[in-house]
Amino acid sequence: MKHHKIFILSIAFALATSVSAKAQFGSFGKKLLDKGTEMVSGGGLNKILKQPQAITTSFKDVDKKGSKPPSFTEGQTPQPLYLLPKAPDGGFKLCAGFYEMINKSYCLHAGTRGPSSGDGYMLAPVLGPKSEVVILILKHAEKHPEVKQHDIQILLWAIIARTKFADMGTDLKLTATTLLSAQELLMLEGGALGVLPQSVMIKAKDQLPSAVQAVFEAENNIRRLASSGSSSYEEMEKYAIIAGIAPQPDPEVPSGIWSLHPQGYYVRYFPSGYSVTRVQVYVPKELIDKGTDLVYDATKGIACPANVGSQRLAQTNEPLNPDYTKKLTIICK
Repeated sequence: MKHHKIFILSIAFALATSVSAKAQFGSFGKKLLDKGTEMVSGGGLNKILKQPQAITTSFKDVDKKGSKPPSFTEGQTPQPLYLLPKAPDGGFKLCAGFYEMINKSYCLHAGTRGPSSGDGYMLAPVLGPKSEVVILILKHAEKHPEVKQHDIQILLWAIIARTKFADMGTDLKLTATTLLSAQELLMLEGGALGVLPQSVMIKAKDQLPSAVQAVFEAENNIRRLASSGSSSYEEMEKYAIIAGIAPQPDPEVPSGIWSLHPQGYYVRYFPSGYSVTRVQVYVPKELIDKGTDLVYDATKGIACPANVGSQRLAQTNEPLNPDYTKKLTIICK
């Protein structure tokens, strides 16, 4: 076991130090393009196109059974969610009542548009090859307030664009090594792509539906920036977020619709852009009376839009501008 730990640490150290001054998208960038070209030779393009996204969650994964209309809690005033007791593994221990929190959130779908007014968002599970490491990043970020939200968003964009840790620039590696253990860093390696040259991108896009082309191209541009070692948040955002208003969503999924959580309580989302979300949780008294221990852990769910052109949003247990002078008006058992 000791030798196993030393082996893992050695790999992580080697990965973390593999980008030096040469990594300014000069010779290192050429190697990535060569790698991308190699991947599509000999029929490899079809293999790339069939490779699943890092996070695969879509509105098809939403369970709409038991949902409630926006008027479900009309006339009730929510209590601060962040004042509830914290759970050991993250999240909040729930009591009967109506709660609200404005929290940090993150875009998990590059090449799409930001939330539009009137978009309906519902709870969906975090699915895909990188779901576990994404959840870990969101959980660990709460323990590292020194890591800026923008830096975490850049790292998440790099991951959903299927960038290998070994190919990431120094700044991204610093964020990753701060938030993840040596063993967890290894989770970033599998299922990644190189930077595909323009000639390959043209061939790939010809084989993709128009709705998917923008995402595929955005991910390739993000991989290029993530590997350059000099990418800024603004540069990355330019490719990750498409300007304009997405097509109108399903009218049967209005803004403020309540999702029934698998544990029996209700949750709904009101995004303000992709970096801020107001979440509300309603816990029926009869659910607590059964003696069930309930925890709302935001990191294990995605706010998923019915509007397929908008972004799915990772949620966190990190409140923005909390007021801890407030007191709950209910008594938790």
